[in-house]
Amino acid sequence: MRVSGFDVIVKVVLLFLIGMAVLAMFGKLRLPGQDKLAARKCPGCGRYRIGKGPCACGKGGRS
Repeated sequence: MRVSGFDVIVKVVLLFLIGMAVLAMFGKLRLPGQDKLAARKCPGCGRYRIGKGPCACGKGGRS
């Protein structure tokens, strides 16, 4: 039985599309701790704050 080049291309494209669909499903997942991570951003500049002190921009208050 001989496989044509068109069949191989169709299989590769289908596998690619299935792989992209699986990645999209994983990308939509809500991981635990994302809300906590979003709360660590400075409300003034949007940068992540490390520690408990004020942000370096001076606009964000303490948490």
